[in-house]
Amino acid sequence: MIAGGGTGGHLYPGIAVAEEAIKDGSEVLFVGTEKGIEARVLPREGFTLKTIRAGKFKGVGVADRMRTMLTIPMGIADSVRIIKGFRPDAALGVGGYASFPALVAARLMGVPVVIQEQNAYPGLTNRTLGRFASAVALGFREAGGFFPAGRARHTGNPIRAGLLSADRAKALTDFGMEDGRTTVLVFGGSGGAHRINKAVAEVLPYLKEFTRGVQFIHQTGEKDLDMVNDAYKNAGFTATVLPFIYDMAGAYACADLALCRSGALTLAELTVLGKPALLIPYPYAANNHQEVNARALEKAGAARVILDSEASGERLAGELIGLINDRDALLGLAGRSLTLGRADAARRVLDICIGVSKGN
Repeated sequence: MIAGGGTGGHLYPGIAVAEEAIKDGSEVLFVGTEKGIEARVLPREGFTLKTIRAGKFKGVGVADRMRTMLTIPMGIADSVRIIKGFRPDAALGVGGYASFPALVAARLMGVPVVIQEQNAYPGLTNRTLGRFASAVALGFREAGGFFPAGRARHTGNPIRAGLLSADRAKALTDFGMEDGRTTVLVFGGSGGAHRINKAVAEVLPYLKEFTRGVQFIHQTGEKDLDMVNDAYKNAGFTATVLPFIYDMAGAYACADLALCRSGALTLAELTVLGKPALLIPYPYAANNHQEVNARALEKAGAARVILDSEASGERLAGELIGLINDRDALLGLAGRSLTLGRADAARRVLDICIGVSKGN
């Protein structure tokens, strides 16, 4: 049983583990809510989702927190009924508010619990659940100190196998890119990142000398699509601008450099693929975990970091020009990024689940 979701950063590592489990002939059931991204994505992916009552605790007002507290016992009761029907050998929590009642119910019913913590600074749900989990799978080593000694293992963050199989030549054609140019991939979350969109629009006039040598693939979200498209056209750059990139495997295959936020799943993908990155952490993430994530890569020499408050066109131009003009620096970032990636993370997490199901 895989519990959690709410955002892609929580859900997709769970899907990666589920795909690995199905290869082994295991049966997988997801537990989430009707409002999270899991309700839209999982049916399309062919997975079974059972929903429970759960609410947000972080990032909401006092009234919503009180409602969430009242909802927890109902979510636990919902989860108990699901567990009685499915009888899982292990329960994996991938974070998000739906995982708390489901894993509490699993623990109460004697089902071994495993936590998969994506971030270098764990979220509230996982810090709480980690006190009684049989094991914790860490996306970042830095998170180990937040959990009981001896229970945490660094596995890396699971990514889907399909991300590794894209054909670069085909992807360049699909995205309208020209081979031989430096391709910059720009994206925020699934809804885009206005601050990054604005910064890129501001930086383009500083890059006029690179209009023939640099091209862009840019996911903007819906709101900034026209503004960003116009900025590229006015500056004379080749750019494929999309509100949402469905073929991220292809986009990564094209990319020589990524300019993006620093969510845990994004960094897992970048490091497994060995992509150099210029990271602009989202400043309002819980516990500022995106900056903590980004600094971990920066410390390892795998990425450069610009704070959101400092992401002006002029500052961004300095970083981009320095990397575009220094191929060795780009390759150095790429090589060190690749050393941090764990392509087998999904398998590692699944092995932990199998181990605790057998009392190991």
